[in-house]
Amino acid sequence: METAPKPAAQLTAISLYTGAGGLDLGFEAAGFDTRVAVEMDDDCIATLQANRDWPVMHRSIHDVTSAELLRQARLEPFEADVLIGGPPCQPFSKCGYWASGDARRLEDPRASTVEAFLRVLRDTRPRAYLMENVAGLAFRGKDEGIHLIRDIVAAINREQGTAYEVELLVLNAADFGVPQTRERAFLVGARDGSRFGSLIPTHRPADDDVKERQLALPLDTPLYRTAWDAIGDLADDDDPQLAPRGKWADLLPSIPEGSNYLYHTDRGAGVPLFGWRRRFWNFLLKLAKDQPSWTLTAQPGPATGPFHWRNRRLSARELCRLQTVPDDYEVLGSTNTVQKQLGNAVPSALAEVIARHMRRRLFGEPDHSEPKVTLIPSRRGKPPPPEPPQPVPQKYRHLIGKHSPHPGTGKGSRASLRSATS
Repeated sequence: METAPKPAAQLTAISLYTGAGGLDLGFEAAGFDTRVAVEMDDDCIATLQANRDWPVMHRSIHDVTSAELLRQARLEPFEADVLIGGPPCQPFSKCGYWASGDARRLEDPRASTVEAFLRVLRDTRPRAYLMENVAGLAFRGKDEGIHLIRDIVAAINREQGTAYEVELLVLNAADFGVPQTRERAFLVGARDGSRFGSLIPTHRPADDDVKERQLALPLDTPLYRTAWDAIGDLADDDDPQLAPRGKWADLLPSIPEGSNYLYHTDRGAGVPLFGWRRRFWNFLLKLAKDQPSWTLTAQPGPATGPFHWRNRRLSARELCRLQTVPDDYEVLGSTNTVQKQLGNAVPSALAEVIARHMRRRLFGEPDHSEPKVTLIPSRRGKPPPPEPPQPVPQKYRHLIGKHSPHPGTGKGSRASLRSATS
């Protein structure tokens, strides 16, 4: 992947919950300048300061006033072009308390991370905002968070004379050229009430999957970018820190590319070591060269994938590539802290897609053609054949036998235990 060029015409961004900078790098590629970033994690701070000269406030947003933010950014209210950030994925703290939608209550020190973001929105009043969170924020029946946000934004509009909308986008990064299937929710709105609208995928899965998903995409839509496209040019990394760990480490070579522990069940092609769906999906999950990566996690256990097809953990550079972080950007820290920083990040190419569309749809830039996204990896051609799986080591063969499948949603051992104690 080439280092993304910085466009000449830069707009201004205020960044909250910046993390390792995934959102900011995408907005940077789309022509935005991060005028101030707020982050409290020490490892993320080290990464940000080593790579960019963005002014970084190493504090909790709850301890930073909006006036301080604006001073650090050298901006006045109404001057910032965009407020961006991904508040940590925690439950909303006071859904009942906020039911009245009284914007003045945003000053309450008990407010959640999401409400702190909205407090800064109220005080800085940028031209637009983008808030990122887990896709579960929008699940039917569990969408009280969206209703809460809409109530608070409506109160901000009444108090400040703004017209911010709360538009919800639930996007799979792979649909937009990121070599990783990763679904996230984004809330977007413009101060003048302009509508962002929906985003049509720019990339598609294999033809059979298109039919299954019933996507109305042209046949010439580019195929998903794959793990091979992202990391196929990198030399194999023999760093001992990347060796698999734990009791299942020696079983990993017996899993084919693109498979997980289900290969070793009575419904798979391996040997029956486990019960069907008795483990989490990413247990012993391995990348396939010809498919996008599965979602990278922030704090994986020893047997949690995705693992490299060479039967090891992914290196820092490989994680960066799969998250479409430009090659001139180095995420600092130990193997675990790098994984945490990148596992919590927004894929930068997806952020770039959204940022470019914000410029056109919310800021009125000329709509000449579909904007070129610079952080999407190029095609590398047909990948080499899959690595052959190895035999199951002797130390696991005592597990061979008949294993019962998972009984179904809400019927597992934990559910039974809850029923017995209730």
